[in-house]
Amino acid sequence: MGLIAPLAESTSTGGRPPSRFALKPSARVVLAADIGASHATVAVADLAGTILAEHTEPMSVTLGPVPVLTWMLETAATLLEQTGRDRNELVAIGIGVPGPVEHSTGQPVNPPIMPGWDRFDVPGWVRQHLEVPVLVDNDVNIMALGERAMAWPTTEDLVFVKVATGIGAGVISGGMLLRGAQGVAGDIGHVHIARGAGVPCHCGNTGCLEALASGPAIARALRDRGVDAENGDDVVTLVKSGNVEAIQAVRQAGRDIGEVLTACVSLLNPSVIALGGSMARVGEHLIAGVREVVYTRSMPLATGHLSIVQSTAAEKAGVIGASMLALDHALSPGAFHSLVGR
Repeated sequence: MGLIAPLAESTSTGGRPPSRFALKPSARVVLAADIGASHATVAVADLAGTILAEHTEPMSVTLGPVPVLTWMLETAATLLEQTGRDRNELVAIGIGVPGPVEHSTGQPVNPPIMPGWDRFDVPGWVRQHLEVPVLVDNDVNIMALGERAMAWPTTEDLVFVKVATGIGAGVISGGMLLRGAQGVAGDIGHVHIARGAGVPCHCGNTGCLEALASGPAIARALRDRGVDAENGDDVVTLVKSGNVEAIQAVRQAGRDIGEVLTACVSLLNPSVIALGGSMARVGEHLIAGVREVVYTRSMPLATGHLSIVQSTAAEKAGVIGASMLALDHALSPGAFHSLVGR
């Protein structure tokens, strides 16, 4: 099938030099799609996870599943053509979406910012057009996979925190992505925090972390102080220009996030916490607030070797993670037998 190829000859120990073989990365490709609230990225990657071609453009998830997925497939066809690959070389598709996903079916479930997507059969619809395995997961989970693949490949316990329009976490424990019983493990954005008493959240509760520390929440807090900030992007711009009130608001958001992560550190004992998402662009101000609380309130044994850092993969985390999701499935024993059968 051309999936392995000679790598090199090893040193002779007295007879004919033994040959070495390895997976041939260029033998097949996977498709990766990172669908966000307002932007989407599609990429083609080889069997080593190297991105061969990608395309990003503004895309509102509120358009609904059929228009967004149709765009994804059209973009994928263009990228395959650009890389000189045939659709028959495609072995799997990984897709990340900005909402809760039932892992067993790949269906979004009650996603708050994805009208029309609830219980939509994403894998089934895509397979009508491309007959390959389709894996769908929450965007934060795939970002955790992408961050680990790019920056922490030997790290067994990692928490990736996305701070943007919403707040969520992807949890890798013992080298495995933890999804939980219904696929919503890591939904820290709706954990109640003390400072949030009475603050309404779009989920229907009050006092949620997301209602105080997300990009829109920080912008709202600044407007209450008379600072012109309509959204998270404005907050980032203000921080980078040295606005003291914006810096203080971001630092407080970091403390709020740290309050929740302190519990995560006690429960999961990660060795790395990586912060990503659009609000991570404010840099050390957000991370400083997180470190201030986590390092102060957690047990010394849990924090002695804990790194709290900004995401290395940054905006690439999602699409890299989606390719990892597809590759992990395509090269698993069961799926590999199906590939041989095809």
